[in-house]
Amino acid sequence: MSEYYNAQRTKNLYSPSSSEPFKLSRSKIDLFLKCARCFYMDRRLGVGQPPSMPFNLNTAVDTLLKKEFDMHRAQKIAHPLMRVYHIDAIPFQHESMDEWRDALRGGVKFLHPSTNLLVTGGVDDIWVDPQGNLIVVDYKATSKDSEVNLDAPWQIGYKRQVEVYQWLLRHNDFKVSDTAYFVYCNGDTDKEAFDAKLEFKIKVIPYEGHDYWVDETLMNIHTCLQSEMLPESGADCDFCAYRKSACAIEHAESSKKTKGRNAQHNLL
Repeated sequence: MSEYYNAQRTKNLYSPSSSEPFKLSRSKIDLFLKCARCFYMDRRLGVGQPPSMPFNLNTAVDTLLKKEFDMHRAQKIAHPLMRVYHIDAIPFQHESMDEWRDALRGGVKFLHPSTNLLVTGGVDDIWVDPQGNLIVVDYKATSKDSEVNLDAPWQIGYKRQVEVYQWLLRHNDFKVSDTAYFVYCNGDTDKEAFDAKLEFKIKVIPYEGHDYWVDETLMNIHTCLQSEMLPESGADCDFCAYRKSACAIEHAESSKKTKGRNAQHNLL
């Protein structure tokens, strides 16, 4: 991990005096909502959270689903899953689809005029209904015994994710459906043999998105970035809890060493 993790960045930092648009990804918006302190340390001070290990199996599922839906996109026909779940739509064709799905290239972009924040997000897929409304689609992969759903508290991040995409597309002058879909792939571990093959049960879960919170959040992010004060930690931030405990122990150990050296010096 140390090969890739730069514990103290000097680039891509927010400067209150700069007039240049500041790039803000969908994931960084979610980080701000989880913990303003971690967000500030990352975007303003250059100390980001250590990255998690890559989920290569999830990436493989994403890639294969995109290939599969792209075949139906090229033919302008519905995917079988759409028919199974009675979704009146087909994969959306657009010259910018490859760019929108590539988070490294910025994905879907919009410059928020009130804050000069360039908001970006890489979508997994977009469908379109007969009325021309775009439908945001996100792929998810897991493996669990129970049926997949969106009921866990931590899945609020999934919901905010598609809502940011809906907000971005609307601000790019597209009509966007409030209904988004999660194509949720659940690895099947009930097979008698592996046979070098992992099979998935796929469920399409609708979600009614509400992007009203995005503009207010961007204003709050701008205020945070403009401030010279380190914000409070998020209530349930594991990273802040770790830093606080580690610093307290380091301080205590340092104090013990100092006292030990002073005692030794006094004996001399």
